[in-house]
Amino acid sequence: MDDTKERLLLESEQHFHSLMKLIESVPVRKRSLSIETDDRDKNFRDILMHLYEWHAMLERWYREGMAGDTPSMPAPGYKWREIQQLNQQIWENYQDMKLNQAIKKCKLSHERIMNTIRAHTTEEIITKKHYKWTKTSNLYSYFAANTSKHYLWAMGKCEKIVYEINAMNLVSDRNK
Repeated sequence: MDDTKERLLLESEQHFHSLMKLIESVPVRKRSLSIETDDRDKNFRDILMHLYEWHAMLERWYREGMAGDTPSMPAPGYKWREIQQLNQQIWENYQDMKLNQAIKKCKLSHERIMNTIRAHTTEEIITKKHYKWTKTSNLYSYFAANTSKHYLWAMGKCEKIVYEINAMNLVSDRNK
């Protein structure tokens, strides 16, 4: 299948739906649990807020770029080589947020991005250099990196969390 608007929308919606379904597969009372890991993201909230912030960055790049400005990417004060520090800052910013808030914010930002994609033609999305702000790239690469591809990354992280939560359940059941 070609890199088209329809594919991008379909994969993004499917992957996002699968991600939400995976989170919802965990009983409500256990969804906010954190796992022991050396990874930055220890629970569903961490992952959802990471996605939310990258949606927000994409929205800012898009808004500024379409207005004729050159967006500072990935974020003001950060270079691409400082992604790890940026992601750590994102993680720190949301440690007090509740999971239900994170789910709402991520669902809303996902829908805004989907609407932005829908507003473009396939040609506008796949043509390299169509918009000056995308430089040598195209909108597709920005949209895909912050939706379908990012959702696959998130599912992998969430699957690990689900596995660990289920392992915790087995241990606690054995200790009863």
